[in-house]
Amino acid sequence: MLKRERQSLILHEVNLHNKVLSVDLSKRINVSDDTIRRDLHELSKSGKIIKVHGGALSPSFYNSHSTPKSIYAYEEKKIIAEKAVRLIKDGMFVHSSGGTTIIEMARILPHNLHATFISGSIPVLSEYILHPNIEVIVVGDKVSKSSMITVGPDAISKIKELRADLCFLGVNAINTTGVSDNDWEVAQVKKVMIESSDKQVCLTISEKLNTRQPVHICGLDRIDMLITELSPDDEKLKPYKDAGIKVL
Repeated sequence: MLKRERQSLILHEVNLHNKVLSVDLSKRINVSDDTIRRDLHELSKSGKIIKVHGGALSPSFYNSHSTPKSIYAYEEKKIIAEKAVRLIKDGMFVHSSGGTTIIEMARILPHNLHATFISGSIPVLSEYILHPNIEVIVVGDKVSKSSMITVGPDAISKIKELRADLCFLGVNAINTTGVSDNDWEVAQVKKVMIESSDKQVCLTISEKLNTRQPVHICGLDRIDMLITELSPDDEKLKPYKDAGIKVL
């Protein structure tokens, strides 16, 4: 694979999954760790990614002030956010993880909505607190700099105390074996959010369907709804509908 092709693939993976690990890229592309490090360094110098220890982040994910133009698959994520907002009713308690799709959902919440949102995602919280009528509960602990979400035992303990009507999960990857992530600490937080909610809703662009990341979060049997930008009748969604998930 030529260097230009290799770096194009790396950039696509960063934008798609928000974060990538060097070791995973090395295995997928079948090149040395040193080659991946050099590629990440060059992409970082050009401002296309943010290089961190062990991998890289998408600038649009890391920067809460990103413009729509800079957010990967923004139009698709906007459609998903609009679908998700329709599920939220007055008086609800809502758990939410992080991610650019959930940030967009937080931005377009109706001004007359009265509900309570629970999150440890710093960018998402910064949108929630601008809303005139919703209550915001911050799940506090150590902040993961790579995901900008609180992780650790205190965050997990707080989530367990708060029963929610809905849980919105920003999905890193999903296939017929379930939902997965590339960050172990974030995955533990998402697992507890699922356990502490009456209904679980996964938000993902269709490009992440049938993909997998190293850390398993839950099987499809724990997911109640799946929201993508696609029509519910799209053939790509059939395996998830067959698994008993309501597709929006």
